[in-house]
Amino acid sequence: MTQRERNEFPVAVIGMGLMGRSIAACLMAAGHRVTGVAHNLETSAGVPERIRVLLAEMGEEGLLTEPIDSAIKRFRLTAELSDISDAEVVVESITEDLNVKRELLKRVEQVVTPHCIVATNTSAIPVSLMQEGATHPQRILGLHWDEPAHITRFMEIIPGKTTAPEYLDRVADLALAWGKEPSKLRKEIRGFITNRISYAMFREACHLVDSGVCSVEDVDRSLRNDVGWWIPFAGPFRYMDLMGVEGYGRVMRDLLPDLSSSSEVPKLMREVVESGGRGISNGRGFYQYTPEESKAWEEKFIEFNYKIRRLTAEYSDLQGGPKDTGD
Repeated sequence: MTQRERNEFPVAVIGMGLMGRSIAACLMAAGHRVTGVAHNLETSAGVPERIRVLLAEMGEEGLLTEPIDSAIKRFRLTAELSDISDAEVVVESITEDLNVKRELLKRVEQVVTPHCIVATNTSAIPVSLMQEGATHPQRILGLHWDEPAHITRFMEIIPGKTTAPEYLDRVADLALAWGKEPSKLRKEIRGFITNRISYAMFREACHLVDSGVCSVEDVDRSLRNDVGWWIPFAGPFRYMDLMGVEGYGRVMRDLLPDLSSSSEVPKLMREVVESGGRGISNGRGFYQYTPEESKAWEEKFIEFNYKIRRLTAEYSDLQGGPKDTGD
């Protein structure tokens, strides 16, 4: 699908928070006409300008191949679901609450065409639960984006029990045009791929600190300089191939029984959360931040994301993924 064809392929993003704005910018940069649905137009008046800032970033990095003014003209902001009736794809990106999401999807189905793809952006809620009570459950699927969605090449496509394969295939094809390297799950599982693996790592990280083995700083330093060194190039299976699979088989036999398998939230995590720590947003998390430090970390994180995108794109041919090229 060329950019001109995508211009005739309208999409809608429901929820204009941080993730929703980032998703909208990604879709606009790909050439789509995008309708953003906000709960309250008055409090969301700054959304177009915030999206413009994201598009400006993308332009500087070569991810937007047209003038910003041309791209922003394809965006409209509304509070009315009836305004998305022509959408070919709807992405909801609202609060991570099953009942709220399921009710929204029912309302969406009342206004869109029967062939419109309805996607829920969720980190862990099973898609099958979203399909309950739907008029056309076969076209409802999960799209797991990662923030910043307008930069990362990450996307997971998740079926529910009744999702038809052709809808998964259509979205996978579109995702390539959005600059993603999508992973299409064969069946539904809570947490999908990256969250299941990431949270196993987070649990072990907390366990090591709670056990007095090391500090938070030690864990971060070791992971950055080991896993962080190779994982932009190769996933875990490719890495084990590169290093020699048989050695990992031996280590697994001896080490896995010693790893934490607790189903409880770790003590370290409980203490941070219960004390009101939210991380960068309020300067209190596993680390403490001044307002200046918080701002600096946020800016450096965006800068890092663009650099990592360029690095992973350089090796995408090895992985079978798309290159960053314009039409």
